[in-house]
Amino acid sequence: MKKPKSPTISIITVVYNDVQNIERTIRSIQNQLYTDIQYILIDGGSTDGTVDVIKKYDDFISFWKSEPDRGIYDAMNKGLGAATGDYVWFINSGDEIYDTDTLKNLSDRFELHINIYYGEAMYIDHQMNEIGLRSKVTPHELPDRLRWQQMNRGMVVCHQSFIVKRTIAPQYDLRYPHSGDIDWIIRCLKKSERVINTGMVLSKYLIGGHSKKFHVRSLIDRYRVLQHHFGIVPNFVNHLIITLRAMTFSWGKKT
Repeated sequence: MKKPKSPTISIITVVYNDVQNIERTIRSIQNQLYTDIQYILIDGGSTDGTVDVIKKYDDFISFWKSEPDRGIYDAMNKGLGAATGDYVWFINSGDEIYDTDTLKNLSDRFELHINIYYGEAMYIDHQMNEIGLRSKVTPHELPDRLRWQQMNRGMVVCHQSFIVKRTIAPQYDLRYPHSGDIDWIIRCLKKSERVINTGMVLSKYLIGGHSKKFHVRSLIDRYRVLQHHFGIVPNFVNHLIITLRAMTFSWGKKT
């Protein structure tokens, strides 16, 4: 019996002026034991040496460009536009695939009728120390069966641990320049019939990224996104619960 073709994974990295982290991210892709990868790198017109690092890996990178953009989600849209693989996976500058055999281990489960694969993320600091699993160090527990309705109180899955079939992946909505990822994940889930929890740690996520740098704007954007998907009154009530949960979680960590 003929073995089904292994799916191609389009891994997309967006970066802007991050020379201290970009090589580590590139190497985490390059070192994967699974080789059916299309690697796409979108740079926002860096001036700090990032492009020089990218050029070192020109033979490995399937497609890259460096030009000004309208923000992180505009860059991600460029990456989606260049993707031709069966699935798309965003591993942005500073983040990594969790281990060299992550994709290889996951490949045993790949079936092209599955729309989304998701898993855990390991938080790391700028010294590359592991802080802990996202579901343990934040108030967000990773659901066993992920549905879009579970996003009503925030991001229950890490963007960097969310692998989507390319044919259902929409463009990011640029009306949400600071929380477009939660809107994108909800829209992906709304279009998905088969979503699989891998039970694996898929990525390392560097804390202090875009949403931290623009924290207040991100919260405002998130409110607008969730209101769009869940309605005015339910969203107001859910955000009261989010606020109480965050206060309780912070208090619990201090004690």
